[in-house]
Amino acid sequence: MAPRSRQRRHKKPPSSVTPIVVTPPTVVTPVPLTLSKPDPSIDALGFFSLENNVPGLSQLILQKLNMKSYEEYKLVLDGGDSASGFGFRCPQEMFQKMEDTFRFCAYCRALPSGLSDSKALRRCKRCRNVYYCGPECQRSDWPEHRKVCQELRLVAVDRLMEWLLVTGAFVLPSGPWPCLAEVVQGWDTWFSMRRLQLDATLDVVLGSHAMTTLWANIGRPRPDPDVLQDSLKRLLTDALSRPLTLGLGLRALGIDVRKTGGSTVHVVGASHVETFLTRPGDYDELGYMFPGHLGLRVIMVGIDVSAGFTQSTSTSPLEPGTVQLSGHRGLYHDFWEEQVETGQTAHPDLVAAFHPGFHASPDLMEAWLPTLLLLRDYEIPTLITVYSHQELAASLQILEDLDTHITAYGANPFASLKPEQVYSNPNKQPVYCSAYYIMFLGSSCQLDRRQLEEKVDGGV
Repeated sequence: MAPRSRQRRHKKPPSSVTPIVVTPPTVVTPVPLTLSKPDPSIDALGFFSLENNVPGLSQLILQKLNMKSYEEYKLVLDGGDSASGFGFRCPQEMFQKMEDTFRFCAYCRALPSGLSDSKALRRCKRCRNVYYCGPECQRSDWPEHRKVCQELRLVAVDRLMEWLLVTGAFVLPSGPWPCLAEVVQGWDTWFSMRRLQLDATLDVVLGSHAMTTLWANIGRPRPDPDVLQDSLKRLLTDALSRPLTLGLGLRALGIDVRKTGGSTVHVVGASHVETFLTRPGDYDELGYMFPGHLGLRVIMVGIDVSAGFTQSTSTSPLEPGTVQLSGHRGLYHDFWEEQVETGQTAHPDLVAAFHPGFHASPDLMEAWLPTLLLLRDYEIPTLITVYSHQELAASLQILEDLDTHITAYGANPFASLKPEQVYSNPNKQPVYCSAYYIMFLGSSCQLDRRQLEEKVDGGV
């Protein structure tokens, strides 16, 4: 039986829950103006922000990717076509055209097509990231750009080095943790624990043929080894941030991972960010965080889960010590009714949402409301991550207005250390994936009622 309050979950948010509109950072290749699905998504909002800041940028991106429409691009992300669908003739062309998608004046927002001389765009020599159509725009922009120039220099290196992860040339260190999991409280202790193994891995990558080939095709000088090593470490934290953040939630919410049949985590609002090019072993570190666990099942649920990632979400028992990844395309409250309530999928021990963005617009809030109320009313331990302190404050206010019982929030010790450039507004402060977390369990109203009942029982 569903909780009685669940009947309210299809209502629109009351006026007191009107979200604070915060333009979210666009940290992945943008999406089209017209979506194939009616459901709003954070990707769609990111696209609108692109057009607002730099009119015509989305079309430029599609053109540089050799795409006639977003549908072609989305087909690749959905797993319906290989990456060769981008049609690049050689690696040099690929890297050049990818760089061209960043070519617009950071001050006046002019695209190459709007300039009499498209070659007039010149890159900042310090960060090698943003472009200007002339010295006047660069001088005028310097008071703002100087605040982020150093971080954007890291971004420029990371987005090239990320190719090593995509191609599999950089394999994440793996294996049982050589110390107690309780000792690993953040990246400092994680790096200390993995130091010997990590040093050997980084040395191999730095001296590899893949690294040499990468920089030979980019057309710019290869940075010093220390710069490249730091970049690899940032990429590593970005790849492991999600599984270790899930571990943080399991640990903080006191979830028993040694129960018979294994434990289940649902990642809601998942998209190609969590599923495109994700490999089966990418979440193994979550398993090593809990030695002796009896199996961990991670199910990605969202309307933009890559088609190639969708697999069976059955309730069959897991092998002890294994981590199983699977996916389901659809809205979570529909998935709940069709899969969880019917017993076809395991009931979650934890639900997580990475950057849900429901604070960003009324449409997104309306789309997320059924899921948020479901999680509240069923009293499911829930973990949410956001990019910034501003998003944290806005999200907390919404969850408080929904009467959720917030158990914890703060800076995430396993936040990604890789800065993310806001695509169409490069001088905006870079953000970091899963920088902050919020955890909630049930309703504050339910909690107050229980406390009252306990007082009444105690007084009888």
